[in-house]
Amino acid sequence: MTEALSPYVFMNGEIVPWAEAKIHIFTPAAKYGAAVFEGIRGYWSEEDDEMYLFRMAEHAERFVYSQVAMRFQEIVPPDEMIARTLELVRANDLRTTVHIRTTAWVDGNGELGARGPTGFAVTAVPRALPKRVTEGCRAQVSSWQRIADEMSPMRIKCNANYQNGRLATLQARTDGYDTAILVNSRGKLAEGPSMCFGMVRGGRLVTPSVTSDILESITRETVLKLARDELGMEVVERDIDRSELYGAQEAFFCGTGWEVAPIVNVDGIDLGDGRPGPVVKRLQEVYFDVVYARRADYADWRTPVYGTAQSGATARAAAG
Repeated sequence: MTEALSPYVFMNGEIVPWAEAKIHIFTPAAKYGAAVFEGIRGYWSEEDDEMYLFRMAEHAERFVYSQVAMRFQEIVPPDEMIARTLELVRANDLRTTVHIRTTAWVDGNGELGARGPTGFAVTAVPRALPKRVTEGCRAQVSSWQRIADEMSPMRIKCNANYQNGRLATLQARTDGYDTAILVNSRGKLAEGPSMCFGMVRGGRLVTPSVTSDILESITRETVLKLARDELGMEVVERDIDRSELYGAQEAFFCGTGWEVAPIVNVDGIDLGDGRPGPVVKRLQEVYFDVVYARRADYADWRTPVYGTAQSGATARAAAG
């Protein structure tokens, strides 16, 4: 029996105990990876006594896009996805930082071309701040190539896509690194196995464009906006050669699961002094202030779960 990470899961219309959230081995989801998902973060604010889900509307919109792109016959709509996510977090009475996954899959006993019926589930589990966020990580440019858009749409979150990144991760760990960086079919940098990439070079934040066979990442878009608006940085989205990595002053990964994590070494070469640099640290500071509601702005990015208190940031702003 799978060890429960939370008491309950939402699955196909009802809240069920963790161990009862199962699908059959013969579903197209299990046989062919015919499933899509969203990773969402919930941040617990002790000061506000509130859980904030980050950018739920954008995640719900991309969830629909992924289902449409994978030609699901039945689409889980945004309002259903959001309502069930809130319901599950409340049912589990989660009051710590959590990682949420909403999954839609092709259910039943269908063959490779099956498009339905659609199953739908939500999980929410506690997720502590990993060491890579504070200490940074070491990355290897992988010999595995990022899947091209004409092969499979990497800009959406289809479960089957992640085998590409899984292989790169396993190779990197075998070779003594923490994770990998993949290049695309044109030999340009794409992204990490499950996170986007950015670097600081010449005082600018440089990142691959969304046409570089990368996920259309909500966290990436968030970080780029914060870099422009809060740090006053010039942001450049363009092709990046592998050799440019070795001349970067700083680099980082970003994503729902990875948040903003410094890269301190690539292919055995230290970036800067081999420690998290000042720009990435500042990006982290601003990012966490926003997601934890330590500041009143960007409130439309935060969905309160319990509604038990006025935002502490809003109250402080009014008082000040």
